[in-house]
Amino acid sequence: MLVWFLPVFLVFLLIGLPVFFALLAAPGLLLWLNGQTNDITLLYRNVYNGMDSFPLMAIPFFMLAGELMNRGGITIRLVEFSQALMGHLRGGLAHVNVLSSILFAGLSGSAVADTSALGSMLIPAMEKQGYTRKFAAAITAASSVIGPIIPPSGIMIIYAYVMGESVAALFLAGIVPGVMVGIGLMLMIKVMADRYDFPVASRKYTWPERGQASLKAFFPLMTPVIILGGILGGIFTPTEAAAVAVGYAFIIGFFVLRTLTLKEVPEVLSNAGMTSAVVLLLVGAAMAFKTVVSLSHAPEQLAALILGLSENPLILLFLINLLLFVVGMFLDAGPAIIILGPILGPIFTSLGVDPIHFAIIMSVNLTVGLATPPMGLVLFVAAAVSRERVETIAKAILPFLAVEIAVIFLITYVPAISMTIPRLTGFAN
Repeated sequence: MLVWFLPVFLVFLLIGLPVFFALLAAPGLLLWLNGQTNDITLLYRNVYNGMDSFPLMAIPFFMLAGELMNRGGITIRLVEFSQALMGHLRGGLAHVNVLSSILFAGLSGSAVADTSALGSMLIPAMEKQGYTRKFAAAITAASSVIGPIIPPSGIMIIYAYVMGESVAALFLAGIVPGVMVGIGLMLMIKVMADRYDFPVASRKYTWPERGQASLKAFFPLMTPVIILGGILGGIFTPTEAAAVAVGYAFIIGFFVLRTLTLKEVPEVLSNAGMTSAVVLLLVGAAMAFKTVVSLSHAPEQLAALILGLSENPLILLFLINLLLFVVGMFLDAGPAIIILGPILGPIFTSLGVDPIHFAIIMSVNLTVGLATPPMGLVLFVAAAVSRERVETIAKAILPFLAVEIAVIFLITYVPAISMTIPRLTGFAN
C-alpha cells in the first residue's frame, strides 16, 4: 500500500496544497491507513533530523551573502560591468541580462534571487528600450537558472549531503555547464535580434571605460574566487566558505563600497532568514518523505522497472532526462533531488556512469525545471517582478528552454564537459 505515496503526493500538489505539507501529508496518511503509527512518529521526527546538518548550514549563509551583496548595490555594478562589455551588440540588454546572471551566479547560487534582483532592474530597462515585457521577463527567468549551476550552488550542496559526494567536485563540475547555458542563450538572442531587429543598448565603450567598470566590479567578482580558492586549497570547508562569503560581503558593503547602512541590516537578515527557512523546511520534509520511500521498497521496484526497459546506458540516460524534465515541471529541485537521488544515483553508477557526472545531469535538469511551465518557481517570480501573466511568459520562454534542453543532452552524452575540471584538479577519477 505504501507504494501509493507518490500518486497521493501528486494529487495533493494538483489540488494546490503547498509542497511542504504535501510531502508530509501523503506518506503520513498512508502510514496511518496501514496501521504503522510508530513510523508516523519517525516520519515527523525526521523533519528536524533532515535539517540538523552541518553541511546544510552553508545554504542560509550563502543566502545571507547574496542578500548583503544585492542590498549593497553590488548587483548594479555587475550589470554596469556587463553593459560595458556587451551593451553595444544588437539585443545588447538581453545579452547583458544573461551575462549578469552568469556573474551573479557566483555570488548567491539562487535562481530566485537572480530573478528578483536582476529582473527588478533589467525588465523595466528592457521595456523602455522597446522590448516586449513578456520577452524581458522570459529571458530573465531563463537566464536565472544559471544561478544554481555555477558555484556556489545550494542545489549541489543538497545533492552532496544526500548522496555523500564531494561538494568541491560538484562545484567544479558545474562551471562549464553553467557557462554553456549562458552562451547558448546568447546565441539564441543573437538569432532573434537579427530577425526582430532588437535595439542596441548603448554605444561601444572604450577600453579605459571598460577598465573602470571592471574596477568597480572587482570586489564582487572576487567572491567566487575566494569561495572556490578556499575550498580547493583546503583552507575551509564549503560551510565555512559560506560563512566567509558573508563576512566578505559585510566588509565590502560597509567599509569598502560604503553602500550598506545599519538600518538595512534587520531587513537583510529577515529576508535571508525567510528564504533559508523555506529551503530548509523543504529539505527536512523531503528527508522525511525519503523515509517512507525506503519503507515502501519503491526504489528497488523502480530500479527493476528501469533496468527492464533497456540495458543500454545511453537509452536509459535519455529516458531519465525525460523523467527528470517532467518532475522538474511540478516539483522544486531540492525535494526532487532528495527523493529521486538515492533511487536513481545507484542505478546509473552500477551502469558505469560516474557519480559526479550523474549528479550534474540531475542537478542541471531539475534546475531548468525551475523555469519550466506549469509550476516553475522562477516563472512566478518573474511574473511578480514584471507584472506580466505567467502563461504569457511561459510561451515566450520556449525558445530559451529549447536551448537549455539541448545543453542538458550535450552534458549527458559528452561527460568531458562536466568532468574535465574535476579530473584536472584531482576531485574525480
